[in-house]
Amino acid sequence: MFTLTEVASLNDIQPTYRILKPWWDVFMDYLGLVMLMLAIFAMTMQITKDQVACLPYLEEVEESLGAGPNSFTTQSPPDSSSPAFTRAQVVAAGPLVTKDLPDRAVHEIHITQHTAVKAERYARQPQPTGISTNLDYQQYIFVNQMCYHVALPWYSKYFPYLTLIHTLVLMVSSNFWFKYPKTSSKIEHFVSILGRCFESPWTTKALSETACEDSEENKQRLTGTSSAPKQVSLEGKEDGTTANSSTPMLGNSGVKFSADKPIAEVPSSMTILDKKDGEQAKALFEKVRKFRAHVEDSDFIYKLYVAQTVVKTVKFILILSYTSTFMAAIEFQHKCEPDIKHLTGYKMFFCTHNMAFMLRKLLISYMALIMIYGMVCLYSLFWLFRRPLKEYSFEKVREESSFSDIPDVKNDFAFLLHMVDQYDQLYSKRFGVFLSEVSENKLREISLNHEWTFEKLRQLVTRNTQDQQELHLFMLSGLPNAVFDLTDLEVLKLELIPEVRFSAKVSQMTSLQELHLCHCPAKVEQTAFAFLRDHLRCLHVKFTDVAEIPTWVYLLRSLRELNLVGNLSSDNNKMIGLESMRDLRHLKTLCLKSNLTKMPTNITELSPHLIKLVVHNDGTKLMVLNSLKKMTNLGELELYNCELERIPHAIFSLTNLQELDLKSNHIRTIEEVISFQHLKRLTCLKLWHNKIITIPASIGQVKSLESLHLSHNKLENLPPALFTLPKLRHLDVGHNSITVLPPDVGLLHNLQYFAINSNKLEMLPKPLFRCTKLKVLCLGNNGLTVLPEAVGQLVQLTQLELRGNCLDRLPGQLGNCRLLRKNCLVVEDHLFDTLPVEVKESISRETNVSFTSGL
Repeated sequence: MFTLTEVASLNDIQPTYRILKPWWDVFMDYLGLVMLMLAIFAMTMQITKDQVACLPYLEEVEESLGAGPNSFTTQSPPDSSSPAFTRAQVVAAGPLVTKDLPDRAVHEIHITQHTAVKAERYARQPQPTGISTNLDYQQYIFVNQMCYHVALPWYSKYFPYLTLIHTLVLMVSSNFWFKYPKTSSKIEHFVSILGRCFESPWTTKALSETACEDSEENKQRLTGTSSAPKQVSLEGKEDGTTANSSTPMLGNSGVKFSADKPIAEVPSSMTILDKKDGEQAKALFEKVRKFRAHVEDSDFIYKLYVAQTVVKTVKFILILSYTSTFMAAIEFQHKCEPDIKHLTGYKMFFCTHNMAFMLRKLLISYMALIMIYGMVCLYSLFWLFRRPLKEYSFEKVREESSFSDIPDVKNDFAFLLHMVDQYDQLYSKRFGVFLSEVSENKLREISLNHEWTFEKLRQLVTRNTQDQQELHLFMLSGLPNAVFDLTDLEVLKLELIPEVRFSAKVSQMTSLQELHLCHCPAKVEQTAFAFLRDHLRCLHVKFTDVAEIPTWVYLLRSLRELNLVGNLSSDNNKMIGLESMRDLRHLKTLCLKSNLTKMPTNITELSPHLIKLVVHNDGTKLMVLNSLKKMTNLGELELYNCELERIPHAIFSLTNLQELDLKSNHIRTIEEVISFQHLKRLTCLKLWHNKIITIPASIGQVKSLESLHLSHNKLENLPPALFTLPKLRHLDVGHNSITVLPPDVGLLHNLQYFAINSNKLEMLPKPLFRCTKLKVLCLGNNGLTVLPEAVGQLVQLTQLELRGNCLDRLPGQLGNCRLLRKNCLVVEDHLFDTLPVEVKESISRETNVSFTSGL
């Protein structure tokens, strides 16, 4: 047999699951336990005590006896030789008659007389009343067993077993959602996270800070003080604002800034959080986020709970309906006709059931418990369908705390929270803290400021190539407050920081001029924005999606340089917000590194003051450039990797253009170069890294050119007209296929830099060395066999590249190039050793003269 404890374990659940057991489930569990005890008690009594007692029916007994109840006979032994005497004859004869009889007859007479005396004594005693039968003990046992199975109704025999089965089914139905694999894993995960959130020190601290903020707001409300600086974010349009208003960023911006609730300052004792607790809280935020995404898309737990409740209700109705009909069948007296007359001589028996009374009382008790159980089931169904349990609102929590961003949840997540509320609503309130992004940001801020102190940040400050103090922060959870204490910082680079917030303390950084935001969505408070608007000069923003561009970027009226690196395809041009660039009144340089297919038309609003425009297009073909025509004040234009095949005609309208760079395109011909003669200020033309085969003679018409870059093309020769440019100082035709350098190169009297390296030259024309102003001469990787002695005429030469040729020696006249030093003489070591000793000493000596100052 099993014990009650072993059976009750079927109704056991893990103690941690109790928070998901509302009062009706707990009550039904106890009812199930009572019904289980009742069933086991009934089974025990039935196994040990249950039986019937049967007697033959009265009429059949009288018929079988015939002569009556007081008649009986005494049979003599079957001996034929002994004479037969009646009892009366023996008694009447007395002892006198025995003397003439044989000994055997006398012995029988004595026995008969003795029996008669005993009979007379028995007759004088009181005799029992009743009916005597001819059945022995074994026959009664047989009749009782037969009548137990024939006469008793089945319900009287199997009631305890049915009660046990029904109770076990109800118990399993109550806790099935805790055991079913598809739901038990989610429930276990939820209970685990909920318990950790409830016990997390961060929950207590966050709610304590909320209480402090509420008390501070009440104090401010009583004293009439204003709130802390507000955070700004782009929302929409607003009319009727002026540039000199109290919120200057609204002036002529066409956008409205909304103020979010600021993060109130709390006592330092509340912001101190143990590092281990902080890391655990961060992990909880991540777990809650993933669990919500996993559970919120399904309502299987809700449906399973409803199904098991419906099963219990249907079970209650079924039990109640058939049990009530069998209650009358439990009786104490029964008539039995077992069809065993051929074995006992009787056809009908009268039986009694000794457990009938107790079974009736137990059945009544069981039906009462089932009635109560069913009423609770009906109430639970009413609760399930009274309101939508697949939606859960944290509105009350939002009202009571500062975490107004706690989202509402749905489906199984919502249902589990509703169940928890039936246990204790405090669990949901504390759990909501880990659904709030504001709470998570507070935790990050506290942990970040605890780790990144002023001393640690000061050690990371370096000097860049422009001799500016620079700080580069990479992959932090936020911007440490200690950064704002670096008042001498000039360049701040922030990379892969998910939450950047500039508070009012940024106004302490009076030296800050350059800011880099690489994949860092940034928010600024109103006071901080006013400071950045008036002091920031250079801004670099790198992003993946347009939404990452901070909206306040387009309102920095003191900005001089703006670099936007990211996806700005034509489909998204209308979403960029370029129309707000009209407020960038002092912007001089705009750099767009993206994948544009057409030039945004709204950048023409920058034409009055924009001087430099750079477009790095990452291999996407830029087809429409008509908007460039209006950029009449543009001085520098760079179109990199834009898949251009010809020089765009829109460029010829830029009358103030001084430098044009068309690097890394697919330009094959430059016949349009003649139109550059109308650009009187054009001094630098860069057509490098293209596929140009020939240079048209019309290049000679661009008299204003001072610098020409044609390297990394497919040039095979140079036209004489190229050398008629009187102002040309820088000429780079390296990395081509040029075989002959025309003697006309000597006409470039102002040439200071000449690169023809990585070509196919075999000799140099002597007129080249008439360019006495040359400071840099690159002749490496050609087929030169001789370096003319006339190289000594280049007295201003500071850099000479000869490596990669077929030279046998170097001319001693290199000693005349008194500004040339060994570190700027790029040549093989064995060739350098061919120079005279005094020349080598002259070239090898150190000097303080800057060789590249003129370049």
